[in-house]
Amino acid sequence: MMDIANRITQHFTDSAHLKLQALEVLAEPIVAAAERMVQCLMNEGKIMACGNGGSAADAQHFAAELLNRFERERPGLAALALTTDTSTITSIANDYSYEQIFSKQVRALGQPHDLLLAISTSGNSKNVLEAIHAAHEREISVIALTGNGGGQIAEALYHSDIHLCVPSTVTARIQEVHLLTLHCLCDAIDYSLLGAE
Repeated sequence: MMDIANRITQHFTDSAHLKLQALEVLAEPIVAAAERMVQCLMNEGKIMACGNGGSAADAQHFAAELLNRFERERPGLAALALTTDTSTITSIANDYSYEQIFSKQVRALGQPHDLLLAISTSGNSKNVLEAIHAAHEREISVIALTGNGGGQIAEALYHSDIHLCVPSTVTARIQEVHLLTLHCLCDAIDYSLLGAE
């Protein structure tokens, strides 16, 4: 069991080190992303979030924190995860392709004041990439949460979009920083709307 204890220590240490390293890279773009989200919500837009696997869970987690509450009482904020409707997702995947499960929703639900939060640890998720293209068609700003150098998503983003790229190639570590980043965004949104406690 000593080996497992050592591995656990290594995971905690690696995670802590990456978070401090990521802070230097991500602090400014997180501020910009929070400002863009507040602007969207104040203009009666909504934030649509998407991703696969752990990133789907992050999309749902973020939408829940906004729609319900984060750490303080406030009215609900307009956010939705495009990962939760199994009938919609399976019908699109069955009738068209899995690559279109998010883009068809963005085209149907998205309005110009909205925002797309596109989450992909690799930066190469095809269906997230298609959602970004659909957002651009609908004149919707994109905030991309990636790792691994940003992959194809980095190339697809417009200059006006915001890219939060975790400086790591390890999926688990990237996801840990993604969750912290999402909590920072939730806190910054609440602070911007409600002020200090």
